[in-house]
Amino acid sequence: MGKAAYRGLNCYSKRSELTTVIFKASLYSIMLKRTIPSIVALLLVVLFLYTGISKLMEYTIFREQIGASPILHPIAPFIAWAIPLAEFAVAVLLFIPAWRLWGLYASFILMLAFTGYVITIVSFSKELPCSCGGVLQEMSWGQHIVFNSIMTVLALTGAILEKKRSKEQDLNNTTHNIASM
Repeated sequence: MGKAAYRGLNCYSKRSELTTVIFKASLYSIMLKRTIPSIVALLLVVLFLYTGISKLMEYTIFREQIGASPILHPIAPFIAWAIPLAEFAVAVLLFIPAWRLWGLYASFILMLAFTGYVITIVSFSKELPCSCGGVLQEMSWGQHIVFNSIMTVLALTGAILEKKRSKEQDLNNTTHNIASM
């Protein structure tokens, strides 16, 4: 084999390796865009189902704790039902793949509202009882703010990645439909 043929073979081998690396990186990116929103959605489903069930199982206590809030006192009976129902509705949205993006948006809004409420309530008094439900009641207000902030960022990250994945899927479907005409 001559030097020119060998150089050509070597060049082909390097292109092939580069193509393989690009393909693997692309595949990895696609997997991340699918996996991360699914994992975030699962975490949020578990969180919302757990807290919603806990609130309804101890409904009387939850309603009393909401009633002790200087902000929510006037609407405590309504909020005591609305929050667990909203958590269940968001969990359903997150669970169904076709509705997951809406569920991630709703999770972001819900977690943002919960975080804002905790920050506001701490400015009134640190002695108010937590009405989160379950083991989350054992957290300090500071821990609540950190936990809620993390869950808020996760919901937003999941929504952004799910939106990108959805746009790419729509683009691929459109390209496929045009190509098949």
